Amino acid sequence: MTTQLIASGLFVLLGYLLGSIPTGFLMGKLLKGIDIREYGSGSTGATNVLRTVGKGAAIAVLVIDLLKGAAAPGMVKGFYAIAPAGILPDTWQPWLVTLTALVAIIGHSKSVWLKFSGGKSAASGLGVLLVMNPLIALGTLGIFALVLAISRIVSLGSICSAIAANGLMLFLHQPPPYCVFAALAGLYVVLRHRSNIQRILAGVEPTIGQKLQEKPE
Repeated sequence: MTTQLIASGLFVLLGYLLGSIPTGFLMGKLLKGIDIREYGSGSTGATNVLRTVGKGAAIAVLVIDLLKGAAAPGMVKGFYAIAPAGILPDTWQPWLVTLTALVAIIGHSKSVWLKFSGGKSAASGLGVLLVMNPLIALGTLGIFALVLAISRIVSLGSICSAIAANGLMLFLHQPPPYCVFAALAGLYVVLRHRSNIQRILAGVEPTIGQKLQEKPE
């Protein structure tokens, strides 16, 4: 049991460290020599990279952040697929996938390399869903695209898709641990968008590609 707990703890730690890779921050430093946290919204996510660094950098950050989210639960599933039976209990798998996924999205927004700052975890959360259930990921992405097409506001699309993921999990009768992930991660993503919600309500949230003039809080 002790060995199993240590092995599980290592997966969780590695999941957090994967999520903590500061993609947007590194892109800002490499391409413009800036700390992206000092510009726009202060986030290291793809939207702020788009506004601050450029389209190509934003696409790269988006893809890498998706892969970070997918890699964390993916390594747990991969281990179970190739490891001899009994090393870790089969009943632990969905919970270990869920826990590793949760710490990965927390790592994205609370990176140990950036004094626990970072992005807003929407892209990394979508990456997790790709591993848990690609159909749910596709549905979530569809909600995001629809809201973005109507509103032109990325943050609103992220918030709506985070909420929608919960309904999709329940509708498709996913394992309880995955439903727990959707609930906790969805709440976390919404809370990470508090400042965006305030700007949306005030009617001053910028649309896609539009500059955000205010300094980060």
